[in-house]
This record gives sequence, structure tokens and C-alpha cells, in this order.
Amino acid sequence: MKSPAASYNAESIAVLKGLEPVRHLPGMYTRTETPLHIIQEAVDNAADEALAGFCKRIDVTLHADASVTLRDDGRGIPVEIHPTEKIPAIEIVFTQLHAGGKFNKRDGEAAYRFSGGLHGVGVSVTNALSERLEVEVVRDGGRWRMAFSGGSVVEPLTRVGDAPRRASGTWLHIQPDPKFFDSPIIPIRELERLLRSKAVLLPGLEVSLTDPKGETKVWRFENGMSEYLAGQLEGELVAPIFTAERYAAPDDERFPAGSGAAWSLSWCADGAPTRESYVNLIPTPAGGTHETGLRQAVFDAVKSFAEQHAMIPKGVKLAAEDVFARLNYILAVRLLDPSFQGQTKERLNSRDAVALVARMARDPLELWMNERPDDARGIAELAIQAAQARARAGQKVEKRKQSGVAILPGKLSDCQIEDIRRNEIFLVEGDSAGGSARSGRDKEIQAILPLRGKVLNTWEIDADGLFANREIHDIAVALGIDPHRPDAPKSVLDNLRYGKVVIMTDADVDGSHIRVLLCALFYRHFPKLIEYGHLYFAQPPLYRLDVPAQGRKRPPQKLYALDDDERDALFDRLRREGVRADAVSVSRFKGLGEMNAEQLWETTMSPDTRRLMRIRLPPPDEALVVMNRLMSKGESAGRRVWMEENGNLIDAES
Repeated sequence: MKSPAASYNAESIAVLKGLEPVRHLPGMYTRTETPLHIIQEAVDNAADEALAGFCKRIDVTLHADASVTLRDDGRGIPVEIHPTEKIPAIEIVFTQLHAGGKFNKRDGEAAYRFSGGLHGVGVSVTNALSERLEVEVVRDGGRWRMAFSGGSVVEPLTRVGDAPRRASGTWLHIQPDPKFFDSPIIPIRELERLLRSKAVLLPGLEVSLTDPKGETKVWRFENGMSEYLAGQLEGELVAPIFTAERYAAPDDERFPAGSGAAWSLSWCADGAPTRESYVNLIPTPAGGTHETGLRQAVFDAVKSFAEQHAMIPKGVKLAAEDVFARLNYILAVRLLDPSFQGQTKERLNSRDAVALVARMARDPLELWMNERPDDARGIAELAIQAAQARARAGQKVEKRKQSGVAILPGKLSDCQIEDIRRNEIFLVEGDSAGGSARSGRDKEIQAILPLRGKVLNTWEIDADGLFANREIHDIAVALGIDPHRPDAPKSVLDNLRYGKVVIMTDADVDGSHIRVLLCALFYRHFPKLIEYGHLYFAQPPLYRLDVPAQGRKRPPQKLYALDDDERDALFDRLRREGVRADAVSVSRFKGLGEMNAEQLWETTMSPDTRRLMRIRLPPPDEALVVMNRLMSKGESAGRRVWMEENGNLIDAES
């Protein structure tokens, strides 16, 4: 008989209201190592005022008691009574999640059309995780004050005095609650980088930081990104810094008006590269889709110039990594509805950002290079030298392999990091798809090993005979592990070089056959790889749906479907949205080789947008019966009987 304590009824259901969810699970809303991010939310609000053209100065002061004061001369948070909530608007901003002036972005006159805030949880999280938060607002000829503790109002909004009619701004004093953070100390260098970035991206904005000792640093860049990048460069410049910006016009049929990018680019022959990116003033230290778009634009522009001027030697093939290797850049993107990886917004996920940045940056860069042919030649030569060095390295690997030492295969395009918690290798069907994968990958974490033709059926081959096959030899050497039995210790994976092994084949019958052959290889000879969750299938789409623009506010879309069912579901959704079925163009991919690097990255390889299927071990007895039936040479009669009995389960297409 169960004890009363184990009962489960209506009283067991807890309902968290207001800011209680934030205080109950702060890690879902912010970083909890230090209070830096909750201070950043307040700084971002002031910066959004500057982006909108209403703020010229932001001052931040760190105090000895770990509290922070922030002051800006923006418009001031509205203090009037909200028409539906019947409480002051400023109280809503600080006490309610998903509330703020950043949701109405479709209206060209919206207060924060291109703000960094997208969830409406910014300063409400700051308030929830503070012991005390005081706010003063100057606007409309008055000075208003309010105070909170633990997210709740402790001093209601009160008019405390008059102010000059034209004066405006917001003053905040924030005392973070140390119980929510690993350390109550705000890392001053990270805060400096954050504040400096606002000045970099908003020319003319003055930003200051005063530390607890009273020492003040001030940042102001009249020439914005180019001035800042020039001060960061370490190596010898190959060409002058190229700074430009481009945004969608009101009549743009693909992108919302005002969306686009600004950038500063510089190639240096040596030195550590400087690379920083931002979305609506928010730093994105983990990069994302906007950096992918810049990578594509730069590669296309440099490659086009080199080809037009017949600079590429015979046998040399430029790759995106060659062009990008010595590039320094500052990239600032404006997106209408950015999608980030989590509330901390360190990585951009928005698919549209790839095409947006690539389109906005390529033409201006090509024009600049054609206007400065000598400088452009220097850039192209730098990329060609990198491509030649890469080719020579591959040749050396091929020669060293003959010595009997386990040297990495020459056709392997390795990644930069060795941390198997982050890196991954793609086993790609075909050289064509392998080329697109190499061009589109994130070379820091993704390695590419192209496979030629169908892999040998290894189900009935002894481990000693595996390496007679070149493809299987290359797979094993690239992974860094030896064949082993199912009862082998976990230590057989000690030298595993990649955390994820991703089989990436065409979405057709041949691709399925290759997947089965590789699964047979890993299940029979490398079972611990599957047991510990390292093996995956990539899921490339079978269809692409091109949806035309539906007026200015609904630009064209490219949608991808894995199979017939998903394609039909997309059509159902589009019909509900008012899109005519006959207006949608449907393309079927014959294979991965049909996709360019951008498409392959966006649909199948990007950690932000792809769908991976993890391969798991089934019950041993079940699996052996099925695999023997499928793979054993002596089971051809059994396979035929099975197909005759179950052929009706297969959908055949003409």
C-alpha cells in the first residue's frame, strides 16, 4: 500500500506566476555564473534607444557592494497607465515576462523595429534576480521613481519632481541577488567588451564604465567599425580595410525593409585574426547563420575575381576556408525577428540570415575589388597560397600512409578542435557532395570524409581482413579506433577522435543501401561506437518548396521536406496561411550532389537547423536475426521469401 506522501492529485500541480518561474529556474532565462547577463539586458535596452536614434550617452558604474548603476539619455520608459493592464507601463516592463515594446516589428514606425530583445523577458529577469532594483525616469516634464525587491513592487510609481520639458532618460540601480549566481562579481573585462561593442556599432554614441575604484573608461568611435578594427589588427595588411553597409529597400520583395548588414573586412598576412559579429547590437560570440552568410559572400566574391583574372593555377581548387583563413571582420546584422540559441543569444539560428548577409555583402565586395584590382590581387593570392598549402599537406599525408603508420587519410578534411564533446565527422556519399560539404561546413568542429561508391559488405568478414578495403581502412584510421567485440571494455574508444559520426547519404534507395552497409560495419566491428551514442544518420531533405512572396510583409520562402508526408504537411500549412498550392514550386533533390554548399549546410549540417537521427542498439537476438537476413550471403533465399511476403509494405515510385 502506497503512503499518503506518494499521492498524486490536483494539489500536486504547482502553478508559477509572474516572475516566479525565473526565480525558481534562473538557468532557463540567463547565465548564472555571474550577474553579467542580467546587467547586459539593461544595457541592451539603452543601446536599443541609441539604435532607434534617441540616445547619445550610456554610463555604467560598478560599486564596491557589487551593485550597478546605469544611466542613459534615451526617451525614458513610459510611465502612463497601460490601456488594458490598468497599471503603469513601467511596472509591466519590470514585472511581467513577455512584455515590452519590441514585439511590434512589422510596423515601420515601431519603437524597436530592429532591437535585440525578442522574447520580452529582458529587464524582467534582471528584476526577478535582484535583491533590489530602483528605477528613475525623466520624461514629459516630470521625474518618476519606483523600486522593486525580489521582483515585486516595494515602492509604487511616484512622481518625485519636475524636469525640463526636453529632458529624458532612464536611471537604474541594480543589486543582483548573490544566491542565484555562482559568483556575485561581474567580470569587468567582459563588461568592457560589451560596452565597447555598443560604441563600435553605433558611431557617435559615448559609452563609459566606472569601476569601484572610481576609474573611468570612455568609448566613442566616430568612424565606428573601421576605426575599431584598425586598432585590433596585429598582422601586415594585404589590402586596406573595406567597410560598407547595405539594407533592404522598402520595395524589396524578399527581405523586410531595413534588414541587412554592415561590415568591416581586412586580410592580414599574419597575426591572430579579429572576428566579431553582432545581431541588432547583441554580441554573438558563438557565431551562427549570419557569419555563414558572410563566409559565402566573401568566398564567392574572391573566387569570382580570381577566375575572371585567370589567377588560379591549374589543379588548384579554392575552398571557402582558404579565403576565410586570414580574414579579420566586424559584422553587424539587422534582422526583423532574430532567432537565437537560447535566451543568452550567443549564437544566431535564423535561416534567413544566411541569404540576407550573402546577398547584401557580395555585390559591394565585388565592386570594391574591381575598383582596387591591385589590392584584390593580393587578397586572391593569399587565398590561392592557402589552397596550395592545403593541397601539399594532403599529398604528404598520402605518401606517409605507405609507411604502415596510422596517418590520417589524405581525402579527410579534418576539423580544428580535438574536443569530442563538440566535434563531429561526416561520412559523405560521393566526391561531389563531399566538395559541397567541405565548402559549407564549420571547419572548427566538422570534419568531412567522402566515400566513393558503395562500402564493402563486411557482415561476414573477419576483423583481420577489414583493412584490405581502402574505404574501411580510411574510416577506421580517421575515427582513431580499432575493430572490437561487443563485450570489449569502453576503453576501446579512448582514442576516438570525434564525438559524433554522421552518415550522410542521398535520400534515395542507393543512399539507404549505403547506410545499411555502414551500419553493418559499425554494428559488427565497432559496436561500442553505437552503444555509447556516437553514431548518427543525417537527414537531408527530399523536396524543396519555393513559396512566392505574399505582399511586402511576407517575402519569398524556401521550405524543405524530408519526405512525402512532410511535403504534404507543408502544403496543408501553406493553404491555411492563404497560399495557393499552384503558386508553390516543388523541386525534388536527386542527391546531395545537387545541393550547393549553402543548401547542404542549412538543411543537413548546421547544428542550428539540421535534424540528426541517433542510431541505437536493438536487443541483440532481434538484431542478429534481421542483419543476418539482410546481409548474409547464404540468406539470399530467405531474403527472397521475405520480399515476396512483405513487398506490399514498400511504396514504389515510378
